[in-house]
Amino acid sequence: MIGRRNRHQPAQPDFQVQRAQPVINPIALQLEPDGVQRRALEISHHRLILGLGLFAMAFLVIAVRLAMVTLLPAENDGPSIAAAPAAARADILDRNGVVLATSLTTASLYANPQNIRDPQAIALALNEILPELSVETTAAKLAGDKTFVWLKRNLTPKQQMAVIRLGDPGLQFLHETKRVYPQGNLTAHVVGFADVDARGLAGAERSFDDVLAAGQQPLSLSIDVRIQHILHEEMSRAIADFTAIGGAGMVMDIATGELLAMVSLPDFDPARPGTASDDARFNRATLGTFEMGSTFKLFNTAIGLDTGAVTLAGGFDATNPIRIGGFTIDDYKGKHRWLSIPEIIAYSSNIGSAKLADTFGAEVQKAYLQRFGLLAKSPIELAEVGVPQYPKNWKRINTMTIAYGHGISVTATQLVAGIGALANGGLLRHPTLLKRAAGEVAEGTRVVSEQTSAQIRQLMRLVVQVGSGKKANAPGYLVGGKTGTAEKITTQGGYNKNSRMAVFAAAFPMHAPRYAIVMMIDEPKPNAQSYGYATAGWVAAPAVGALVQRMAPLLGIAPIDDDAPEAQNPLVAMVENPQGAPASAAQIQPKSDASKEKQAKAQAPSPVATAPAPVQPATTGEIIFQAKPFVATPVSTGAALQPAPVAAKPFVPNEDPALAVE
Repeated sequence: MIGRRNRHQPAQPDFQVQRAQPVINPIALQLEPDGVQRRALEISHHRLILGLGLFAMAFLVIAVRLAMVTLLPAENDGPSIAAAPAAARADILDRNGVVLATSLTTASLYANPQNIRDPQAIALALNEILPELSVETTAAKLAGDKTFVWLKRNLTPKQQMAVIRLGDPGLQFLHETKRVYPQGNLTAHVVGFADVDARGLAGAERSFDDVLAAGQQPLSLSIDVRIQHILHEEMSRAIADFTAIGGAGMVMDIATGELLAMVSLPDFDPARPGTASDDARFNRATLGTFEMGSTFKLFNTAIGLDTGAVTLAGGFDATNPIRIGGFTIDDYKGKHRWLSIPEIIAYSSNIGSAKLADTFGAEVQKAYLQRFGLLAKSPIELAEVGVPQYPKNWKRINTMTIAYGHGISVTATQLVAGIGALANGGLLRHPTLLKRAAGEVAEGTRVVSEQTSAQIRQLMRLVVQVGSGKKANAPGYLVGGKTGTAEKITTQGGYNKNSRMAVFAAAFPMHAPRYAIVMMIDEPKPNAQSYGYATAGWVAAPAVGALVQRMAPLLGIAPIDDDAPEAQNPLVAMVENPQGAPASAAQIQPKSDASKEKQAKAQAPSPVATAPAPVQPATTGEIIFQAKPFVATPVSTGAALQPAPVAAKPFVPNEDPALAVE
């Protein structure tokens, strides 16, 4: 039958019609530039950062561990030593390169009590190596709960090795620097000292602490160790010979201001300053202020000559003491006659000096002393510098006593600078402890004229030739100077006649002066060789002469024959001969009555409306007056000050004790 499927006929497959797929051309396929590439780059970047971070972390861990191993003690190790400090304190040298102070690397012992095995046993063992360590104190430290305790700083190599042999892991070392002073006591007050942490506490160590701590280059001082040694030796001999309590001395180059030597005795070991007494650490040369006695007569005479108040041919009557304001001014072993200006200096007349000062007055005196730097603190490069003491109210009595060094206290530093100015042509150069190059020398400040300086040099030489300083003579080197013996102040007030300061201020060679010297011996006692005297002429003058005799050849100064023209001094003829008779009566004192009357009027003291108040001594030390800055009348450089007008009026007699000094 048509239309019926034959079930025995095989079935035909059932096909589904599918949509046609597009043909892709591989050549035409293009990658998107801002898609896949960017992602790939970002992934690579992140991986790189991660790798670098891991590497940096690993490096940091290694560095930290290396530092811990190097600087910190391991728990189970024996004694170890940490790294040394990077920079050491700079050396201090003398002007010729001799080492005065340097630093050495040392080991300092500390402990970590947490790692100490047996505190008592270790304390006993350390006491055998370091006897200064108390067993009880050390054992207590080692048994504590801290992780760091100091035991002993700056061990010697031998001590360090002995500690290492103990083998205890709790004992450790740190490298430190220790300040050492090869010259020992010799330069103690110049160089000073530093503490255990290398911080300057005194002297140049303190003044130049920042420079030395930088450690860039050595510090060169002006000191010459050779001259320092000679000065130290001669001063020590004088102190021993006269059983003195101390002294101070300086040598200054008056052309530059450089100090070649500065000694204060007693001194101390700068490596162990804690063991020294307060007196030994006290710098008498720069910090101590003292009355310098008759050395001030040089300044007084210079003022008189520079102002025209007097000439070398003039003089004053020193027959009788001066009685004024409750005091008597007299001479020590006076001549009791009219004295020329050269004789006033040669014989150290207080009467003549006081009358000279009275002619130019207080204001002129103050202004000149300020010029000389005697009324202001010295600018020397040290912290230990004293302040001068002088009258608050500068009265007529003060003017007279200051003329011979009473009533004013200054330091040796100020005195040596003033003497240098008197001798070098009239230029003040302040002392310095720094070595100066040729172009670094200060020009100086004019304080007196060259003519006045030349006349003072003649007077200084005269003192050594025929006056109170004869024992300072050093044949061939033309030493000139001035003695000064001042009684010291007691704690109760007033002067102690058995307690004195013997001073000699000098310069040499006087025909071409180059060096100034000040030497002070504190509280000398008479001895058999001095025939019972303990004045400057017997005590300090011989020591200065011996100093010059030894130092001059080292400084290249050739001796001069006594008969050489430059060695002659015309002022000798104006002083009496050794037998006591005047060398020339015409030169010494006018003979006619008219000339005597004229001279008396010219030399009469200025009037006094009311008697001045007595000098009031201080209650402590050598200070007489409390210091107060004085504003002097402005003085132009090189100008001469004019003396105060003089009116004739006699001194008022008084019966008080004499103020007599050499």
